Amino acid sequence: MSYSKRIEDELKKKGIKIGDRVKVGDVEGLLMPSPEITGNPDFLVIKLDNGYNIGVKFKGKIEKSSTKEPQRIKKEFEYEVEETHAQSIPKCHDLPMISLISAGGTISSKVDYKTGAVYPSFTSRDLFAQVPELSKIVCFKELKTVSEVLSEDMCYEDWIEIAKECAYQINDGAGGVIVAHGTDTMHYTSAALSFMLSGLSKPVVLTGAQRSTDRGSADSAMNLICSAHASISDIAEVGIVMHAETDDSYCFFIRGTKARKMHTTMRNTFRPINDYPIAKIWPDGKVEPLQTYKKRADGKVKADTKYEPNVALVKAYPNSDPTIIDYFVKKGCKGIIIEGTGLGHVPTQNKKYSWIPHVKEAVNSGVFIGIAPQTLYGKLNPDVYANGRILAYEANAVHLKDMLPETAYVKLGWVLGHTKSMKKIKDMMLTNYAGEFKERLQPDMFLY
Repeated sequence: MSYSKRIEDELKKKGIKIGDRVKVGDVEGLLMPSPEITGNPDFLVIKLDNGYNIGVKFKGKIEKSSTKEPQRIKKEFEYEVEETHAQSIPKCHDLPMISLISAGGTISSKVDYKTGAVYPSFTSRDLFAQVPELSKIVCFKELKTVSEVLSEDMCYEDWIEIAKECAYQINDGAGGVIVAHGTDTMHYTSAALSFMLSGLSKPVVLTGAQRSTDRGSADSAMNLICSAHASISDIAEVGIVMHAETDDSYCFFIRGTKARKMHTTMRNTFRPINDYPIAKIWPDGKVEPLQTYKKRADGKVKADTKYEPNVALVKAYPNSDPTIIDYFVKKGCKGIIIEGTGLGHVPTQNKKYSWIPHVKEAVNSGVFIGIAPQTLYGKLNPDVYANGRILAYEANAVHLKDMLPETAYVKLGWVLGHTKSMKKIKDMMLTNYAGEFKERLQPDMFLY
């Protein structure tokens, strides 16, 4: 349990074991194991009755508590200890079979009571043990941990590994896959999987948490429960399933190429951009479709993971230095996505700040330049203003309709992994592979 020898000696002397209710000064609760990676061995970790864990510096005194222990907390902890540390999975009882892949992030994190920060620590089995309700919804073919990092540390190689694992699990009999992932860059991964999983015939559901799983206010349990229901639905697409509202009412299943994290802390941070959610998913299993989608079928999925990582995403803004384009070209960048203003513009007429010569030179040297909307909502149209026409028809940048900048960035790397032909790159970027474009935008899609 990684406590100091002084604490271990005192616990042994008092006959106190992990899971016992104890009192340390004015703090009372269940004694928890010390975090193995970053836990301070001189701090006791106590689970309070409200579900939160806190660290208490050991000053030589700890006693067993005579206060009756709240049943809810005790039951939750016993399940965690008995199931997690035994690494056991309840037997299946004629339930649909899926796989759970853990890729790190807040949903796989615990609080570090030395620093107050959270760090990735839970494996896929730990996640399962934290949400025993899952055993009544699905049977787990496999619980797989592929990463234990926060999502800002992920890269294209992680996307490739996850895509290959998803394809393997589905082709090996899983009726769906849940990927537990950090929320900060989940929409990048969902876009990557949307392009990499060719011929997808089963649901691939990404989910996460805005608050670490060991907190009393964690949102991970409901997200996982809704994801389990989504994974056995007839929606054969890559999507993100998380809270649709701030309370624990229902979740959205959002298409992987149209989802974006839109708030730093709120539970309903993921919203569909220029799109409706595919469906509402309730914790009791009710699924309410909100639009058309690709349906579950038989067939093998292929992990099409050819990828060119040397691409960039930059933003145009007032006073921006256009030589940023030259910098990326000199670094050997094969393609650049520019977040353009309004209908898809960059600084143009001001000679000091004009991006046009730099974009034109980059395109002439064989670097693809795509324009995505920094407004996020709405479609681009280069024909309305003179500056847009100059960018499109003189500098030969390609306006990418209503595609999200992050989706465009990920897609460009995938496209460049398949061709070096400028014409073919343009054709593929303007081909709708995974719902990244909408033929028609409806007014109520805005701020859905």
